[in-house]
Amino acid sequence: MKNPILIFLLTFFILNINLSAQEKIMVWPKGQMPNSKGLKLNIEEKKEGTITQIPETELFAFLPPKKERKQMAVIIIPGGGYYKLTYDEGGFQIAKWLNTLGISAFVLNYRLPTSPDLIRREIAPLQDIQASIKYIRKNAAQYGISPDQIGVIGTSAGGHLAATVSNISTDYTELKGDWQNLSTIPNFAILISPVIDLGEFAHVDSRKSLLGENASPEKISEYSMQNRVTEKTPPTLLLHAQNDKTVPVMNSILYYKAMTKSKVKGSLFIFPEGEHRIGITNKSELTDNWKKLCSDWLKNISDK
Repeated sequence: MKNPILIFLLTFFILNINLSAQEKIMVWPKGQMPNSKGLKLNIEEKKEGTITQIPETELFAFLPPKKERKQMAVIIIPGGGYYKLTYDEGGFQIAKWLNTLGISAFVLNYRLPTSPDLIRREIAPLQDIQASIKYIRKNAAQYGISPDQIGVIGTSAGGHLAATVSNISTDYTELKGDWQNLSTIPNFAILISPVIDLGEFAHVDSRKSLLGENASPEKISEYSMQNRVTEKTPPTLLLHAQNDKTVPVMNSILYYKAMTKSKVKGSLFIFPEGEHRIGITNKSELTDNWKKLCSDWLKNISDK
């Protein structure tokens, strides 16, 4: 006689494997990763869920069940001040939440500008997110998604990178052939507690990691993303806490002001509390509302 408890446990175990499994994608075709000295680096993990060095760019695919899967997909860009990647808290957890909405998610572990392998530090993260957008657009049919509904979510310094890829149209990937026909600009962006300004309201560690210790005023202005917004900037949702002492809320305000000036569609939500900790788990019920606001905003843009 079959043991019903054993059958239940086995079924539960199999289902959990399927729900938690991800596909690891190496973004760059073999031998085509640009801006590299060719050094042999190892992955360095400061603590579980936080990487301080990677040898190659990685994407992790989190896909909802096919019956529940929508056409939309999001690339999640973890933060970490451009010197580490909080890929679990700022990546995997958000991906799993997006899956509950039927949205496919891809977590990007990008090359950090502090890597000794880089020839030009400040463009490496941008090259990686641009290549990732191209990869997902090229393989959209394989994942059951639309190449025209691919967005980005970035937290903290990841928000700076999400804003950067939203506004810099120059293709730095150096990919040839049919890759050249694929746009690097996302269809929408969600910026959570984002680093935007690298001047007066900068998160200083992010600026130093990205641009170096002695960046010129011209370079600081160039990489302050409120200065790069145009009418071609994709629709953007900004979420920030007023009492954020790590990345001042003025970063989001400056970006939204630039969006308004250029008539870019979007929304800005500022919570009175939440500090620099807006994520899947939050200290207050009020701040936790960002997920409902985000879900509604995504539904709104997908219906248009």
